[in-house]
Amino acid sequence: MRIKITSVFVENQEKALQFYTEVLGFQKKMDMPAGDFKWLTVVSPEEPDGVELLLEPNENDAAKAYQKAIYEQGIPITSFVVDDINKEYDRLKEHDVEFSMEPTEAGPVTFAIFDDTCGNLIQISQAR
Repeated sequence: MRIKITSVFVENQEKALQFYTEVLGFQKKMDMPAGDFKWLTVVSPEEPDGVELLLEPNENDAAKAYQKAIYEQGIPITSFVVDDINKEYDRLKEHDVEFSMEPTEAGPVTFAIFDDTCGNLIQISQAR
């Protein structure tokens, strides 16, 4: 058993695609019609055949409620690993990304949390 696709709910798929590709640096992998929306995934350019992140529309009332509650509690919806968290933090700040937590040491990792502009908080982390 392997993980091939995981997802995050987003308020707007096109806005999410722009943020996740142009700001975070992921690459679009799949873009297929799916009813009123799309099956829209991105991948890391370092692992183009790796795990895909589905930018899933939050059109379901339960999805909206979950996304809002997690966001309001300050809980990141997912976490991405980076090689140099301070460098990545500085790069994202140059793109006007809003952080709710600057790089912070916690045991064996350093992590930071930012807003993805699509209704989610995202954590980045680096092992120390």
